[in-house]
Amino acid sequence: MMDFNRYQKQAKKTAVYPNIGKNFTYPTIGLMGEAGEVANKVKKMIRDDHGKITNERREELKAEIGDVMWYIAQLSTELGLKLSDIAKYNLEKLAKRKKEDKLHGSGDNR
Repeated sequence: MMDFNRYQKQAKKTAVYPNIGKNFTYPTIGLMGEAGEVANKVKKMIRDDHGKITNERREELKAEIGDVMWYIAQLSTELGLKLSDIAKYNLEKLAKRKKEDKLHGSGDNR
């Protein structure tokens, strides 16, 4: 099993783009592109497979979600953030919202 921080360190070793360490724009744009590819795979699943997840489609999604993870890790690195801290913060935020019955709705500060 891999933990978030170990994944982040390993992902950084494969980073190749201009001004690594001073360029959060590149992984942000990459993240958007890869998230779009995930959405496109799901769209094709709805269109071509009547919404059913085939084994082939599952493997395609696994690859694309992995690319999303890589860009999230690299963006976090560029921002000086640890994935484990982000994950912990997010779970605490969601638990607080659940406790306050504020999971529904919109807005960052609910």
